[in-house]
Amino acid sequence: MQYKDFGLVNTYEMFANALQGHYAIGAFNFYNMETFAAILGAARHTSSPVILAVSESALKYMSDDILMSMVRGAKINPREQIALHLDHGHTYEACIHAIDLGFSSVMIDASNLPFKENIELSARVAEYAHAHNVSVEAELGSLRGREDENTYSDDELYTNPDDVVEFVSRTNVDSLAVAIGTSHGAYKMKTENQELRFDILTEIIRHLPEFPLVLHGASCIPQHLVQIINENGGNIQNAHGISPKQLRHATTMNVCKINVDSDSRLAFTAAIRQALTEHPDMFNPREYLGLAIKMVYENTKYSIENIMLSANRL
Repeated sequence: MQYKDFGLVNTYEMFANALQGHYAIGAFNFYNMETFAAILGAARHTSSPVILAVSESALKYMSDDILMSMVRGAKINPREQIALHLDHGHTYEACIHAIDLGFSSVMIDASNLPFKENIELSARVAEYAHAHNVSVEAELGSLRGREDENTYSDDELYTNPDDVVEFVSRTNVDSLAVAIGTSHGAYKMKTENQELRFDILTEIIRHLPEFPLVLHGASCIPQHLVQIINENGGNIQNAHGISPKQLRHATTMNVCKINVDSDSRLAFTAAIRQALTEHPDMFNPREYLGLAIKMVYENTKYSIENIMLSANRL
């Protein structure tokens, strides 16, 4: 299937508009019907372009047929500017599989490989993707932390600005994920006031003016969600995210895609923990899952309106 059959778009136009308008497109990860409905609903209700992001492990969890049936059932119109994106595809085969399923954008994450091998694999994916009019993201540098069983690292390696021109020119990728201090998971910062390396981002922009840049591991880790979880039997301690102020600043510096995953997980979990604690007689999944949809929706809507600044851009 081709992504146009599902009403999806690639990211070329949305990134060009974001660069010109100094805002970002939120790439929100989903992993089931509930998170899919919440994210899509928030984007539609705010008239915002959006990237629906699926990791390799989430795709395996949902299965090819169920995932694409949900997308088809959403009756997406190209005017809505919605992309379906493979997040952290680690192999050529994973990216090609997603493209052939109907994804409109893929990320080839070969950042754990030596520079030359990263270029070779990213260029190979880009060649296949562009033949199908699919946009491609790659990554230089590495983020510490854990997103899932496929995406994790104990090391942090900032993107070297001196490498970006060669990498982009030799790979022909359409956007570049950079490492400037964000990280995967709920434990991104040692303190709430820790700053991202905007000096590195400035140098990257000097080498790559007007090129779409991406921030992974950029969830805010809302403290009210952490508090709800901990007050209802959870144990998430000393979790700090990226401040909305820093993320908004990044959108003025060619960052036109910001990935959000942990915040949605926190919202989903907080709603369910609170519901089952306050209503111990509740056992109908539709009731507590409905509350989870609402909380993920509200967090996504907040991100679109106050961090991405992408509301009413259609």
